[in-house]
Amino acid sequence: MDILKKRLAKIFFERSYKEGNFTLSSGRKSDYYFDCRQTALHPEGAWLIGNLLNALLVDVDISAVGGMTLGADPLISAITVISYELDRPLSGLIVRKEAKLHGTAQYVEGLANVHSGDRVAVIEDVVTTGNSLLLACERIKASGLTIAILCTIFDREEGGKEFLQEAGYELRSLFTRKELVDLATSL
Repeated sequence: MDILKKRLAKIFFERSYKEGNFTLSSGRKSDYYFDCRQTALHPEGAWLIGNLLNALLVDVDISAVGGMTLGADPLISAITVISYELDRPLSGLIVRKEAKLHGTAQYVEGLANVHSGDRVAVIEDVVTTGNSLLLACERIKASGLTIAILCTIFDREEGGKEFLQEAGYELRSLFTRKELVDLATSL
């Protein structure tokens, strides 16, 4: 897995890492930005993400993965496809920012593939404050499911993990800011 993780770090720095002045979804300012979608929508990047996140969740009893659209969408697809190949099929759930105004008017898509009480891993591409993950958890729980664990590609180490722990959730990350910086210097 270390080889896969190093390869993913390399792709992240080639495709997703940007320096400059950015406003994050949390409203905070940053001198760097990780646009994880650029890596998650790349064929090798998606394959690596799917394998590494499945490995990160292998010891957790879950039947689905879900997260807030749009950042989590390619991650969920990568995880579910690889989970099938690994003979541990996980269903995917996509949480909307706003309920649909037509059809079923749901916040959560994919509910036909799970049962009430099923355990879900909630996925996010980048965690800064943890607010987006918490909102996704609330909407998934309101749909009758149980939150087993939270997972992210990149923890910016800006208090999100601690905020989520205070709310009663465990957050696992593929990379922390420190890990990714250390890996980048060794590439």
